[in-house]
Amino acid sequence: MLRFLALSQTKDGLNVKNVINSSYLKSMKKVIELYDLGLKSYQPIWELQHKVQQRIIDEKKLERIGEFKGKRKNNTLLFVEHPHVYTLGKSGEEENMLRSLLELQELEAEYVKTNRGGDITYHGPGQIVGYPILDLDRHFTDIHKYLRYLEEVIILVCEDYGFNAKRIEGLTGVWVNDQKICAMGIRCSRWVTMHGFALNVNTNLQYFNNIVPCGIEDKEVTSLSRLTGQEINPEEVKMRIVKHFENVFEVTIKLSGTQTELEKNFL
Repeated sequence: MLRFLALSQTKDGLNVKNVINSSYLKSMKKVIELYDLGLKSYQPIWELQHKVQQRIIDEKKLERIGEFKGKRKNNTLLFVEHPHVYTLGKSGEEENMLRSLLELQELEAEYVKTNRGGDITYHGPGQIVGYPILDLDRHFTDIHKYLRYLEEVIILVCEDYGFNAKRIEGLTGVWVNDQKICAMGIRCSRWVTMHGFALNVNTNLQYFNNIVPCGIEDKEVTSLSRLTGQEINPEEVKMRIVKHFENVFEVTIKLSGTQTELEKNFL
């Protein structure tokens, strides 16, 4: 089945328009609502993710026992950029943080122990973080497949910029020239996901020197701007993520606003 995607950028940021044929209209593909939250601190967005996830879970439970009235909330994708923060996954080792809390304060960076999978990573300005909050019962109930699909989205984005990105067996994430360009870590409850991926676009990679990224000592990190030698338009990258996410997951992504609209719709 053919699908065509028309992408354009407006003065308000991301704008995605789907051009579809009649067979696509009949198939009624699953809709994911996209909210671009801008620059936001990590902890409040973590809490917001959990609230959205819980709302989807609660509706799902009620539907299964026949007590839910109306239409369930759509799956959700959040784009966000965080101020400097280091996050440690539930399976991570604290010794992979190489700086004291005092040194982190001097760097104006936070340190948060979180409930996602994986080890330690860095989030900061110039990085696109994506948090898909998806009910996998609407897609497929396979966490490994889900992670491979997320990786595929980012691999295709890198290919758009002329780079041969890849997976490395036994390691989650996306790599270019054996350097990590995108970290991933998720949490899933009743097959509803949260957390997601962090793609280095114009990221200051010096901040990764304060940790053992993802607990892997013999690998470095990279970014699209380092690979291309120039600043990258983040809105263009977001649109490419949207395009490939739609194709890989076979969904339609609908731009639904900012955090204000998200809270209005879910909370």
